[in-house]
Amino acid sequence: MDRTQNKKNNINIKVIRSNRRSIAIEITPNAEVILRSPQRLSDAQIRKFINDKYLWIEDHLEIMRKRAANKAQKNTLSASEIEKLADDAKFDLPPRVRKYASIIGVTYGRITIRNQKTRWGSCSGKGNLNFNCLLMLCPEEVRDYVVIHELCHRKHMDHSREFWSEVEKYCPDYKAREKWLKDNANTISNK
Repeated sequence: MDRTQNKKNNINIKVIRSNRRSIAIEITPNAEVILRSPQRLSDAQIRKFINDKYLWIEDHLEIMRKRAANKAQKNTLSASEIEKLADDAKFDLPPRVRKYASIIGVTYGRITIRNQKTRWGSCSGKGNLNFNCLLMLCPEEVRDYVVIHELCHRKHMDHSREFWSEVEKYCPDYKAREKWLKDNANTISNK
């Protein structure tokens, strides 16, 4: 096992030689660069390969560093913090549902608040609504969007063009709010 350093960008690369047939680069989740090489390749051939691929290495190393930073920033919530968010959601979300159900002209069943891993909200065929308590970590306009989204399922139980037209009637900038959720999901989820 060798260590090499790319002079252009000061990247440390761990070189592992084995009886493999091809050369490959791996960027690990903790942003370590590993080059796996056949035994027969010379140091000069390995350096040339690294130099040919340095832009790819830099790009993917930056992606992994950002992922690692996001993971480090994310705080895991305690059970009492989740309970507090759920209590807050029980006071915050039902009035929003009542308000927008009236505006949209739909009815709904019961409202349930949960700590969900993958969904912000859902609407059953019977009109029961489920919301993620972590919505309380989102801006108000994002909470409004999720409520509107689920209530529009009372008219269209799919994600058809008609459904999105309905959402847009009540939330014209829904794409920006949806983008906020996607961009920030990793930092506010409790995985």
